[in-house]
Amino acid sequence: MKEITTNFTRSNFVESSHKVKILVKNLNGKTLFSSGNEKDVIYPRSSIKIFQAIPFIESNAVKFYKLNSKKIALACSSHRGENFHIKELQSWIKTIRIKKKILQCGIHNPLNVQATENLLRSNKVANELYNNCAGKHLAMITSCIINKYNIKNYLKFDHPHQISIRNIFEKFSKSKIKKKNFGVDGCSAPQYSFKIKDIAEMLINLNKSYINKFDYSKEINILVNAIIKHPKLIGGTDSLDSNIIKISNKKILCKGGAEGVFLFTDLKKGIVGVIKVVDGNERAIPSVIYNLFKKFKIMNNSELSSLKNFYKFKLINHAKVVVGSIETKI
Repeated sequence: MKEITTNFTRSNFVESSHKVKILVKNLNGKTLFSSGNEKDVIYPRSSIKIFQAIPFIESNAVKFYKLNSKKIALACSSHRGENFHIKELQSWIKTIRIKKKILQCGIHNPLNVQATENLLRSNKVANELYNNCAGKHLAMITSCIINKYNIKNYLKFDHPHQISIRNIFEKFSKSKIKKKNFGVDGCSAPQYSFKIKDIAEMLINLNKSYINKFDYSKEINILVNAIIKHPKLIGGTDSLDSNIIKISNKKILCKGGAEGVFLFTDLKKGIVGVIKVVDGNERAIPSVIYNLFKKFKIMNNSELSSLKNFYKFKLINHAKVVVGSIETKI
């Protein structure tokens, strides 16, 4: 087992360290890099939303309601509550003619700080559409309407739409989901735990599906193409996943999840990766990603420079003085 840590160093003293679990593979299943945690079980959280969106695409809801690619991207998103997110979500809910309260995701202020400040200044309050998982929930509800499923209990474990999602997870991970792996996500949707190696298998098969070498190729192509066309829709202006997709010129598909989870696949080179920060602190992820992408030449020098300029990898205080560094050795 190779212990990987991201160190936050102030002056010459390591002030904080975050242990990281990593698994990187190619499409043949060969392990390119591992911290030795392949069999560890984790909740992937929002990082697997693209798989949850497959039944939505399969339902023909997109064609029936004439939903644009921005809404398709939002179905896979953890949006930051910026105006361009809310505008599309409002349009979506109007199109399918339901009330916001049908969404069972709960309410929170925008994840983007500026968006929260703008909302407060406007004397408005957040509603269900501001929840970062609103797009996923709208996709579920829209699918249920098309399939004539009950939308009042669309999040129940035994609801037919949730059964369809579990079938997708099992298909792509090539593993059976057991009842003991069942949990509830922050947005109240079902969440399942997987071995890290099984999540890597899901990414391998997603990449294969994108190149027409696995099931659900049509649905995956629709979802992936929407995401890489509108990277800000799956996260936001300040989201790591959105910025990586943009910086890489749309060759890298990636998605973050709560508690320090991050998944990526290089759509061109066929390299996939699973990252989990043990203590759940997401601040370690940009440094991990930068060093992995550099090691495996997933980004070229220009792209790496853009990523480094965006995240700095330095400790900078409120007076804009550099007081330390952020480093991950891989």
